[in-house]
Amino acid sequence: MATAAERTAMRRAITLAARGLGATSPNPVVGCVILDAAGEQAGEGFHQRAGGPHAEVHALREAGERARGGTACVTLEPCNHTGRTGPCAQALVEAGVSRVVYAVSDPNPQATGGADTLRSAGVEVEQGLLADEAEAGNTAWLTSVRLGRPYVLWKYAATLDGRIAAADATSRWITSPEARADVHRLRAEADAVVVGSGTARADDPQLGVRGIEGAVQPLRVVVDTDATAVRPGARVLDSTAPTLIAVADDAEAGHLPDDAVLRLPRAAQGPGLDIDALLAALHGRGLRSVLLEGGPVLAGSFVAAGAVDTVVGYLAPVLLGAGPAALADAGISTISQALRLDVTETARIGPDLRITAVPVPARKGN
Repeated sequence: MATAAERTAMRRAITLAARGLGATSPNPVVGCVILDAAGEQAGEGFHQRAGGPHAEVHALREAGERARGGTACVTLEPCNHTGRTGPCAQALVEAGVSRVVYAVSDPNPQATGGADTLRSAGVEVEQGLLADEAEAGNTAWLTSVRLGRPYVLWKYAATLDGRIAAADATSRWITSPEARADVHRLRAEADAVVVGSGTARADDPQLGVRGIEGAVQPLRVVVDTDATAVRPGARVLDSTAPTLIAVADDAEAGHLPDDAVLRLPRAAQGPGLDIDALLAALHGRGLRSVLLEGGPVLAGSFVAAGAVDTVVGYLAPVLLGAGPAALADAGISTISQALRLDVTETARIGPDLRITAVPVPARKGN
């Protein structure tokens, strides 16, 4: 059974892991705390960037000789393979750690097996400490491994009656400065930010992260099926971050930079591009998390494709009574087909309310 010191250390490791959000793909975020033989913290670390040392290595370097005979508390099962860095399981063995406590098993078939390697070397191993908390902090990467596509968080901002703009199409600003700053946090934690042609045409968004020191700029993606919304000089084509314009295979895109064009098949039914093909292309580029920012038509396509993992809605205490809704046609024609959500968090952000929810798994037989 885990000790009180190990529980405290794992909570610290989970907090550390979150510092890597947005910077580690295609790798997970991981935190590690080393306790010495007396149960006192000797070192800590987190995976800071893809290709850099893993969390265990940072923590072992800080602990030094105090790691010998001690315990490593890690949010994810130590890896067992050599990529751009060596296997962490072997590093723990060589450091003389006598016990490893990890929260979540590694589902990646290329990296799993670290626990077995540790046990074979005589290291005591315990799994599952604070597993739910650790999994929640690494949900994007875990989802991408399990589903073979990037994790998708759909964010929208709306009035209390569900409008994202007024009848005359004005939308700046429905939500508060505090809510808009919180969106930049979501951008900083994502590998890519995705918007549709309607948003690109109406708002000319720049889609970069602002106000967060040290943030890694996400890839900016505009789904512009017919290549008509993004024109030369658009803000999304500036030098802030790399950009992809996803267009149909048959679209005329000669006005766009060649290296920014991503050609994809059109959707088999309805307008737009094949969402599965879009996500597969992004996954193939090493992207593990996507922030879907708009607009309602594109969001409807993602929902219809079953490709929304989390919904974050910012609701402003404002009423409009007319104007576009947050979600357009999502292939739902009757109440029995409604996508039911489980609210996981509510929070006040300035004067606004942020609601986080996840789809309720379909019951077997439904």
